[in-house]
Amino acid sequence: MRRREFLGVLGGAAAAWPLAARAQPPALPVIGFLGSASLEKWGGGALIAFKRGSTETGYVEDRNVAIEYRWAEEQYDRLPALAVELARRQVAVIVAPGSMAAASAAKRATSTIPIVFMIGSDPIELGLVASLNRPGGNLTGVAYLNVEVAAKRLELLHEFIPAAKSIALMVNPGNPIETAPQIRELQAAARVFGVRVPIVNASNPIEIEAAFETMVKERVDAFQIGVDPLFGSHRDQIVALAARHKLPAIYPWRQFTAAGGLMNYGSLIFDSFRLVGVYTGQILKGAKPADLPVQRPTKLAFVINLKVAKALGMEFPAKLLALADEVIE
Repeated sequence: MRRREFLGVLGGAAAAWPLAARAQPPALPVIGFLGSASLEKWGGGALIAFKRGSTETGYVEDRNVAIEYRWAEEQYDRLPALAVELARRQVAVIVAPGSMAAASAAKRATSTIPIVFMIGSDPIELGLVASLNRPGGNLTGVAYLNVEVAAKRLELLHEFIPAAKSIALMVNPGNPIETAPQIRELQAAARVFGVRVPIVNASNPIEIEAAFETMVKERVDAFQIGVDPLFGSHRDQIVALAARHKLPAIYPWRQFTAAGGLMNYGSLIFDSFRLVGVYTGQILKGAKPADLPVQRPTKLAFVINLKVAKALGMEFPAKLLALADEVIE
C-alpha cells in the first residue's frame, strides 16, 4: 500500500472512532441489593415495595437502572462476602434492607459507596450513623419502630390473656446485634406486668419447629417473635405451628395476621421498603447520604383476627376491639 493511501485509510478509521463511540449506549447506573433472605421470600412484597419507591424518583429496573442482587439465603455469615462483591463491582449505591446484619456488612465493605439501610433498631446506638438528622459518612436509611414497641406488644398480649404468667420471645441467635436490645426491652416490660419471658432460639425452619416444642413443654401461655428477616420468610410455618399448638401470639407485621395469625402491632414494613427505594433514587440523582436524615416512620398498625381467636376458644376484650385499626373476620 502506498504511503498516501495508508494515511487516507488511517484518517478514515480515526474519523470513524468518535462515531462508533457515540453509537454505544451509556451504561446504566447499578444498584447493589444485599438481601438477608432470598428472591423467593422477598420477591412478592418487599422487593415490589422497594421498586415502587425507586420508580417514584424516576428509576425503573432495566429501563434506566440495573440491579445486581446478592442473597444470603438466611445465612447471615454470608453477608460480609456478598457485600464485598458488590463493593468490588463498584455499584452506584448499596441497598441493605431488613436487618442490621446486612447494614453492618455493607458498612464494613466500603466507606465510599453510598449505602441505604433499613433496620428496626436505633442506628446511632448500633454505630451506623452519627445522628438521625445529619447521618454523616456514607450511610443513611430507614429505622422503623420495633424495639420501642416491643413492650406495647407485650401489653396487648397481656390484655388479651390477663392471667398469663409466661410469655415467650422467639429470637434468631444468628442476629445478636438486633436480638439483644429486643430481649432487654421486653424483659424490662415483663417486670411491670409480672410475667416471665423465656427466650427460645431459632435460626432455621427445623429450629423453629423445635422452638414450638420447647414452648409447649415449658407451658408458656403465649409468645411473640423478635423482628428478624428469618421469621418474616417463614411466616406461614410459624402461623401454622401456633395454630397447631393453640398458642396465642402477637406479631410485628400485618402479613402474619392476614396469613392466619392472631394479631400484630408494629410498623407497616412494606412502607419502609418503599422509603428505601425513594432514598436510593435520590442518591442516584446526586444526593449525599450524609445529608439525608434517617427516616423514622411513626405509623403503626394494630390488626386482630377474630377467626383465629375463635379457633383458640377465646374472645378479644372490648378494649382491644376498640383499639384495633383493622379487624379480620
